[in-house]
Amino acid sequence: MTTLNTIPDAALDQLFRKARTVHAFKPVPVTDEVIHKLYDLVKWGPTAFNAQPARYVFVRSEEAKAKLKPAVSAGNTAQTLQAGVTVIVAHDTRFYEHLPAQFPAYDAKPFFEKSAEAAQATAFRNSSLQGAYLILAARSLGLDAGPQSGFNADLIDKAFFSDGRYRANFLVNLGVADHAGTFERGPRLAFDEVAQIV
Repeated sequence: MTTLNTIPDAALDQLFRKARTVHAFKPVPVTDEVIHKLYDLVKWGPTAFNAQPARYVFVRSEEAKAKLKPAVSAGNTAQTLQAGVTVIVAHDTRFYEHLPAQFPAYDAKPFFEKSAEAAQATAFRNSSLQGAYLILAARSLGLDAGPQSGFNADLIDKAFFSDGRYRANFLVNLGVADHAGTFERGPRLAFDEVAQIV
């Protein structure tokens, strides 16, 4: 019988069971070194055709936060300004231009060139996957994360992606949690409520 190589319980706790969505942060900076380590993990996450449509803007300076602030909903403003860095997870609408190098086993570029609908769906779906990998990678490096969709995507696109090629998907605040601002953990649905084995 094959033995599965499961990671230690402590790692599972850090990534999933004891990790929380964070709504308040301590004034601890997120360094360039940590950001680069983060991406060096995220880039290995699986995607369709090995496509890498996600694009990341790490909003950290006061000037960049001020640029982002008008696009963030009122309920998310404080945590976004507190976070060591806020990541705009966007997608490249022409991600398929890189596919010949990323996935030489099959020439998928012409398919996406001919179908804007398929390109958009694939870019959005896979950048969402990559954003989820970013959250887990951040947790693995000891950062806390607060993903959010409470923002005006059009304003972000105008402020950060004015040429129209990239489009905002969602935001992730990263930093060190101030647990005084953490809500009680909400319940999760049981397996039988959401899944079936057929």
